[in-house]
Amino acid sequence: MKHHGFDTAAAWQTTRRSWLLACAGLLAGVWGLQANPALAQEFPPKKNVTMVVGFVAGGAADMGARIIAKRLGENLGISVTVENKAGAGGNIAHQFTASGPADGSVLLLGSVGPLAIAPHLMKLPYDPVKDLAPLTMAVNFPNVLVVHAGAGIKTFAEFLANARKSPGTITFASTGPGSASHLAGELVNDMANLDTVHVPYKGGAAALQDVLGGRVTGWYATMATAAPHIEAGKLIPLASTGAQRVASLPKVPTIAESGLTGFNATNWYAFVASSKVPKPLLDRWNTELVKVLTTPEVVDQLNKHGLTPMPGSRDELARYMAADTAMWGRVIRERKIVAE
Repeated sequence: MKHHGFDTAAAWQTTRRSWLLACAGLLAGVWGLQANPALAQEFPPKKNVTMVVGFVAGGAADMGARIIAKRLGENLGISVTVENKAGAGGNIAHQFTASGPADGSVLLLGSVGPLAIAPHLMKLPYDPVKDLAPLTMAVNFPNVLVVHAGAGIKTFAEFLANARKSPGTITFASTGPGSASHLAGELVNDMANLDTVHVPYKGGAAALQDVLGGRVTGWYATMATAAPHIEAGKLIPLASTGAQRVASLPKVPTIAESGLTGFNATNWYAFVASSKVPKPLLDRWNTELVKVLTTPEVVDQLNKHGLTPMPGSRDELARYMAADTAMWGRVIRERKIVAE
């Protein structure tokens, strides 16, 4: 039908097509947001960001987290709060993060124990691979094998010689079964075919006292704990457990340099988040965390606490975690290590 030269039927069809196309576009947008929630989310999250740590305040993990959180908040113009959720060797914090929100507002400075060791020792309420998504490696640091000054052992070679001469008489302390200090000693036993005896403690303070008192021969200790007693001459450093020498102990060789080629057992902390967080947000967190971890001022601050920044890609962290998980799984099986 035409009205004053205007085809109203054609106009209606055109209007109808426009309306349908508009609806289709709106629905596609809605479906797109549902399929990819990250499109509906802003970065950084509007609410405060929490950086979870699985240990008490004042330790290496806590100090590192606070240094990183401060710069991260400054870079993004947001509040990044460090929250200590200590207990169960860090597993409580990891479970909390795994079951946390999917909006990217919770980051975890995870550790080698819950992420690579604990799965071989106990049934966990979370799966480190399925429930936690890697963001970036944060820092690593070696332990240092120290013995009490009265042990009569001055070098790692002497430590090996004494252990082989009198199997079962050399003892080493740890902060508990499956801890980094325990597994470093078991890896030495495995690679050197030794029979040094593990003496577990419930914490570093008790272990330190018995090593200083000569009730235990040695300890694969953190530098933060051992340094004052090394300086005082009460502990003798024999070798470090990492691939490179400790900067503050340049004359002390690594275990790998001292006869166990390829030995490398370091503590490490890595950033992870809930696997429910959409990939675009995980990728953004990787970018921002790597930026912080490569800032010279942050690097210097972390180094002062004996922490070496090791930022990298998400895939690199996933591969590192898989390799460490496989290595410690083998050691735990072969040495028949069980949790208390």
